[in-house]
Amino acid sequence: MKKVTLVASMLIAGLCSGMAYADEGLDKAIKSEFRQAKNASRDIYRHPVETLTFFGITPTQTVIELWPGNGWYTEILAPYLAPKGQYIAASFETNPSTDTPGNRYRANAGVKFDTWMTANKALFGNAKMVVLDPPAKMNLGADGSADLVLTFRNLHNWASSDQLENVFAASYQVLKDGGVFGVVEHRANKGMNMSTGYMDQDEMIALAKKVGFTLAESSEINANPKDTKDYAKGVWTLPPSFALGDTDKEKYQAIGESDRMTLKFIKKSR
Repeated sequence: MKKVTLVASMLIAGLCSGMAYADEGLDKAIKSEFRQAKNASRDIYRHPVETLTFFGITPTQTVIELWPGNGWYTEILAPYLAPKGQYIAASFETNPSTDTPGNRYRANAGVKFDTWMTANKALFGNAKMVVLDPPAKMNLGADGSADLVLTFRNLHNWASSDQLENVFAASYQVLKDGGVFGVVEHRANKGMNMSTGYMDQDEMIALAKKVGFTLAESSEINANPKDTKDYAKGVWTLPPSFALGDTDKEKYQAIGESDRMTLKFIKKSR
């Protein structure tokens, strides 16, 4: 009897430990040859299976990714959601009203991303784009229309222009009741300036709560204790940016990517 109980316990434990990898569609998307090799090589730092599973992603959801940049996560999300779900990229304004270095950079990136999305329409299915350009354009979609809103390493960008609360509020507005706001961001030590690219985790949680979210859970999936966070060029000193070029490159390569908070917020009826 004890042996039977032990075997049953082992089977249950095995099933539970394997739950993070039970979604074959997600596993297939992550292992797909469609992904650029330079992007797939970063999986050891960004843990896409564990991260997306932590946020509770399923293939039938409507998922909005905020400022997807060059599409690191888009390569996974858009093909994964294409058969039964909906991927929405909240990307850059391609025709900014003012000509500044920041606007030019984002506009060029937005045009490039739009062209890439169009070229891969056969694989991405009904994936679409909306513009997120705080504070002018903040409408991510119809109220209560999304299951999941995700942002990866973007909070410092919105904070630098004093638009972080607006983005959090727009994310809250577009989510269904019970929907998830998933956040991954470079994590600061107490007292660090946000110009370094690192953000204070407690402050991010407080801000999310301010706009109505409830913190469901935090995770150390993307933590990196090797990250000392004391670099002349801030977080961009580390890979993949290597802001110092070849100076001490091996040292920073050995550290790896930044220490990151991974936060799961829930929208609940008040």
